[in-house]
Amino acid sequence: MKTFNVPTREEVSSNNQALFDNLQKGLGKVPNLYAAMAYSENALASYLHLQGAKSSLKPKEKEVVNLVVSQLNDCDYCLAAHTFISKRAGFTDEQIIEIRKGGASFDPKLNALAILVKSAVEHNGKAAAAAVDAFFAAGYTNENLVDVVVLIGDRMITNYLYGLTQVPVDFPPAPSLS
Repeated sequence: MKTFNVPTREEVSSNNQALFDNLQKGLGKVPNLYAAMAYSENALASYLHLQGAKSSLKPKEKEVVNLVVSQLNDCDYCLAAHTFISKRAGFTDEQIIEIRKGGASFDPKLNALAILVKSAVEHNGKAAAAAVDAFFAAGYTNENLVDVVVLIGDRMITNYLYGLTQVPVDFPPAPSLS
């Protein structure tokens, strides 16, 4: 497979350089996967807009979606990044492992979310009716369902980009599920 080098600030357009500067200020670095998006004149800005959009989902709910999707897509980069972010959101190491497996027995509402996401991703968007029913029974709304789908799409973008580029992972590695 072709080696996909991570572009430096000097190798990207002036518009993307400005985005790199903002990422550096906000995150303390430009994550390699974001830098890879800067090969495109528009992709990084478009993606950052999508990622920063308002959502009806709470931070922990977002991380449930991120972890389940990234696990199912076997994305080492996103698993590392979202394990790091999930810890900052308040999940324990044990909870993160359970979420990655598609459940959250420690919280019935998050469990319904994890099961729905796992079913939807495994069945190309056609989640089992029982998973959809349990999601709504747990208190989620139509708005939440739409925002879950948007977040699944967001994660698919990064999972696929990593899968195709294999850029170096610049977050602490996620533990194995074994």
